[in-house]
Amino acid sequence: MNIAIIIAGGSGNRMGQDIPKQFINVYDKPILIYTLEGFQKHPMVDAIEVVCIEGWENMVQAYANQFNITKLKWIIKGGSSAQESIRNGVYNLEGKTKKDDIVIIHDGIRPMIDDTVLTDVIEKAQQFGNAVTSLPYNEQIFVVSKDDELTTTQFIPRETLRRVSTPQAYRYDLLDEKYHEAFDKEIGIYGSHYTNTMMVELGVRLHFAKGSDKNIKLTTKDDLELFKGYLTKGKDNWLK
Repeated sequence: MNIAIIIAGGSGNRMGQDIPKQFINVYDKPILIYTLEGFQKHPMVDAIEVVCIEGWENMVQAYANQFNITKLKWIIKGGSSAQESIRNGVYNLEGKTKKDDIVIIHDGIRPMIDDTVLTDVIEKAQQFGNAVTSLPYNEQIFVVSKDDELTTTQFIPRETLRRVSTPQAYRYDLLDEKYHEAFDKEIGIYGSHYTNTMMVELGVRLHFAKGSDKNIKLTTKDDLELFKGYLTKGKDNWLK
């Protein structure tokens, strides 16, 4: 079984709106529902769990009913950080899944999930035990000088870098074991840490899967306008 954990526990302060950004309506549909629809329609996804900001659980269920998200099986309360929210979602699946089930973790505010990206991350996780969506880095990266932050004498070859985001996928036994270890040892759970960085800090080798530049994270109002543009612009027929 393949289960998606959708993280919708953030308050979205940087969006500057009165409600959490995952519930902002775009063309009469909440951002979170666009995300859930990508998993609902994918034939390799069997069940969905939403980790929700406290107090919005009933709203998630109501929207799921309205937009026919029939794969939604669990709605649970998020934590005070992304890692706590993911942990809550992982622990909730204890006793409900098999050890070799694949769990896909995805941000609720990444609504442009591509079918081929989701397929590849699941298949890679089935093959290797884990997979993280990734893309090459196309810009030059320079390191700020220690003695003068406005200068540099060192760069990082971009061919040695990959940009990693969600979706990420892991065998459930690995995921559950490592979240228990991380919170017991307080490793990889603070600040900007996510499942992928936690796994690396705990000694796990990660496997890259296919990514997409359209898989944007809606953090600011500019991101929201970009998302609207993607929704309204069709593909040019002359492009190969």
